[in-house]
Amino acid sequence: MVLTKDGSLYIKIVYWGMAGSGKTTILETLYKITKESKKDIEPVEDLKKIEKASGARLYFDRGLFQSTKQKKIFYRVFTVAGQSSYSPLRSQVFPGTDAVILVVDSQSKYLEDNVESLLELKNIAQDKLIKEIPVIVMLNKQDLKNVIDVEDFKQVLKEQLLWYEPDHELFNQNPPIYETCALYETKKNIYRSFYECVRRILKGDEDLPYPYVFKPPEPPGDFDMEIQLQVNKFIDKEPENGTFCQYCGMKLTDEEKISHNCRKKPD
Repeated sequence: MVLTKDGSLYIKIVYWGMAGSGKTTILETLYKITKESKKDIEPVEDLKKIEKASGARLYFDRGLFQSTKQKKIFYRVFTVAGQSSYSPLRSQVFPGTDAVILVVDSQSKYLEDNVESLLELKNIAQDKLIKEIPVIVMLNKQDLKNVIDVEDFKQVLKEQLLWYEPDHELFNQNPPIYETCALYETKKNIYRSFYECVRRILKGDEDLPYPYVFKPPEPPGDFDMEIQLQVNKFIDKEPENGTFCQYCGMKLTDEEKISHNCRKKPD
């Protein structure tokens, strides 16, 4: 999370998943839903996409939403390119992520590819999934034939130690699993899954009322003591459009987004 000097809070959410799972379509549909209907969030800038002529992601998609109830809360939303060749880029996009929405291609024939994508996510997140970084699962393309269901993917999560039994202290933080359809015409659980992601980031306790009343956190004195609600940097002015390093605040060019290695990054 990034807290600006005027008290605005910027939260980073990443849609993660294998190539062709529907991440971009989901984000496009979320944009349309929140533009056309009164919701708790609304887009505040156009969706930015960098893609090949084929329509595949070349780098990532990026969008910005604002809470309609808490005007100083913003959501920076990214989708990652799913092709295996973009693994180094995904590791560059992930740092600073406050929550992950895992998009699964529900077709049974792609189960192994989905597991491979999940394994990469676990590796990059370094054992922080669920414990520190909330995870939401979207079983996309449920309108097709021969698809896996909630129980099928719950078993995958159990095998990867990302699902806890009722007697475990993290049981209530198990990833909710939504059966979804990304296309706007057949949309299903697109907004609901994003809403639950936001609720888990800000609310943290099911007994608290929604909307969450934001109280800016104090800057941590020791990076080793940081918790989920952290402050990476204060910014002296309103943030400009663009991508900035979460550690030094430097505005990044398209090349630097991939290659920038901040020396101020804590060990």
